[in-house]
Amino acid sequence: MQPVAITREISPAFADCELTHQPRVPIDMVRARAQHEAYERALADAGYRVERLKSDADMPDAVFIEDTAIVFEEIAVMTRPGAVSRRGEVPAVADALEAHRAVRRIEAPATIDGGDVLVAGRCVFVGLSSRTNRDAVRQLRSFLASYGYTVCEAAIEDCLHLKSAVTALNNDTLLMNPRLVNPQTFTGFEIIEVDPEEPMAANALRLRDRIIFPSAFPRTAIRLRANGFRVATIDASELAKAEGAVTCCSLLVDATEA
Repeated sequence: MQPVAITREISPAFADCELTHQPRVPIDMVRARAQHEAYERALADAGYRVERLKSDADMPDAVFIEDTAIVFEEIAVMTRPGAVSRRGEVPAVADALEAHRAVRRIEAPATIDGGDVLVAGRCVFVGLSSRTNRDAVRQLRSFLASYGYTVCEAAIEDCLHLKSAVTALNNDTLLMNPRLVNPQTFTGFEIIEVDPEEPMAANALRLRDRIIFPSAFPRTAIRLRANGFRVATIDASELAKAEGAVTCCSLLVDATEA
């Protein structure tokens, strides 16, 4: 069966997005929507059926759908986002995921963003950040205990989410900026470091047969290709102004495992 990529349209209030580490700068809404559509086309070109959800003016960050859920082979875990303004995004995403997975929910006082959760095989790393706390790690560990996953905490420095610092290229290989996260947390994995001139290049979207990667980081793209990865680049510059990246804008569901 065809894999699914759930996305969410850009809110008309996108320019009012939450910002933690970047100054607010003007966002070209026409260009942002065009970049998001190109991102969806890249998913479709890779064989995914794109299911786009609606977005409202009271959900400026809704395009960054990754933060609302964590999808595993067996279940989907609905998050409780660290930013209060984003919690209204979750119900519609839960409704969409229930067609594909049994759904579990993180409960208060826990907070967690999906961007802080890195899955590589049966290893799950959770970044402790301004958006994600230890109670969420405890709840996530309890949800996954019967499925054979190992859940570990990871400290991050000077970035919004764990996946700003490290992402999985396959079950054994990680793309990392070691200045933002401690490589020793990921013992046993092969590490490809971002080019030093591209410190924000550690976010790559792993698909079945390729990596979607921002065109803003050509030096790191060369490193990925040199290591045998098929790389499809897209322009995500307007999304980056809102502290977004390529993993943020989709939830991937392998329909063969639903």
